[in-house]
Amino acid sequence: MSGSYDGFGRVSRRIGKLFRGVLFASTLAGILTLAVLLVYVANDAFQPLTADPGWHLVFLLTLVVPTLATGWLSYRRSYGTLATGLLGIVMPGIAALYAGGLAALFIDVIPTLVWLSFVIALAIPAGVIVALRRTDRSVPFLAELSAVLGVTVGSLLVVPGLVQGLPTVPADWMVLVLTLGLPEAFLLGRWIEGRWGRRDGWIAGAAILVGSAVGGVVGMVSGFGAVPGVALTLFALVPTGLYAAIVVRERPDRRIGLLLPAVIVVGMVAGELLVGALGFAGPESWVDWSFLTSTTQSGDPRSVGIYSGIVGTILLMFVVAAIAVPAGVGAAVYLEEYAPNTRFTRIIDVNISNLAGVPSVVYGLLGLGLFVRYGGQPTGTLLVGGATLALLVFPIVIISAREAIRAVPDSARQASYGMGATRWQTVKNVVLPRAFPGILTGTILALSRAIGETAPLLVIGAAQVFGVPDSWTSTIGAMPLQLYVWASTYASPAFYTTVLAAGIVVLLTAMLSMNSIAIYVRNHYEQR
Repeated sequence: MSGSYDGFGRVSRRIGKLFRGVLFASTLAGILTLAVLLVYVANDAFQPLTADPGWHLVFLLTLVVPTLATGWLSYRRSYGTLATGLLGIVMPGIAALYAGGLAALFIDVIPTLVWLSFVIALAIPAGVIVALRRTDRSVPFLAELSAVLGVTVGSLLVVPGLVQGLPTVPADWMVLVLTLGLPEAFLLGRWIEGRWGRRDGWIAGAAILVGSAVGGVVGMVSGFGAVPGVALTLFALVPTGLYAAIVVRERPDRRIGLLLPAVIVVGMVAGELLVGALGFAGPESWVDWSFLTSTTQSGDPRSVGIYSGIVGTILLMFVVAAIAVPAGVGAAVYLEEYAPNTRFTRIIDVNISNLAGVPSVVYGLLGLGLFVRYGGQPTGTLLVGGATLALLVFPIVIISAREAIRAVPDSARQASYGMGATRWQTVKNVVLPRAFPGILTGTILALSRAIGETAPLLVIGAAQVFGVPDSWTSTIGAMPLQLYVWASTYASPAFYTTVLAAGIVVLLTAMLSMNSIAIYVRNHYEQR
């Protein structure tokens, strides 16, 4: 009897090993296939083999070898040290990407004077709220709410017209320094003050404010642009510098990891100087500054650019986030914390799960009927496209937010109730803060899916030849739609092997950047 059991065990172990080998082989085959495809796309986009051999040798000695050596040294110290260096590499790139999107928003869509007028209009009711909180806490809630709403409505009706009618207004970059640089300097200064002391907080706040102004001046003088200079300083250089300061002051065991991004920067600069001095020709890359900033749409691969698609994608994400995130998180909070466990609620749960798997073209048809036919909106506009994509990611936001809320232990809720808190106070002060990392991760992944969608935009009538939108009702395009046009309307070998590959690299960079942020947020809060 025991022999039969032993034989059965040997067969089971062999089947288990075979199954594990099949899984490993299939996974490896998938990874290798994807890697080969990415190599082909990158080769078509960057054309590395068109460079002189001397160019490759120079950058091998100044960039590749020092980077690998520094990475190995960091890894030998600890894995956390290497992770610190890698994050120092990824963070500036991602931050620069979003800073560029913000700059494009103020350059092409939102006039800075309009932005200034609404900031001032909203600052007035915010000041009223602070004054009420500090002067008399016995004011009834409804009276306080009525006063704030009245001041807000009156301010929004009066202040923008007064500000926009001023005869003299500051320059665009000065407006951004006042409306973005000053709040960032104040908030980060207060945060650093609570972490490292008042002196450091004041120094950091002053440095941020002065640095934003210097960034605008340098951008204006260099021809890069004053508005992009301010945006890059505030949302790329400042976060990177703050990250480096935190590592230096609070993680001395990982300081050596910061050498990795420093070595890369120095290696790139040294390589460029040596290549220029020696006269070596670089690769004829299609992903260059002109490609990223050109709005030309034609059949000539050398003249086209993806700037219109980048700006359109960024604006669509603003609309999608503004619609889907508040509504999705609110629905998740209601279903998890307030809705009774009835048959109707269970039907809603099932339908939300089913909606997450509906093909995107169906949402395009829904947006066409809901917003264009019944809503009377023009086809292919920014608002219609953003609202349609918001419908697409709405179930995903709800599901991810519900999972994050469900992960909050009931003991935390019961402790809050035991201290006399109401259900709303428990949700606001206990549940949502603990669920925020999961909600943020799910939201970023949902927006990442929306970035890559083409079918809904085609169904709602988005134009195949489009420019940079100048208002919220302008005809909109996006990077996936741009790639579709290049692969269909301008179908030719020149587009397939050059421009299309360059556009794919830009789109993948944006999507992988968002996914990287989501993974970092998840891992960071899991460690805490």
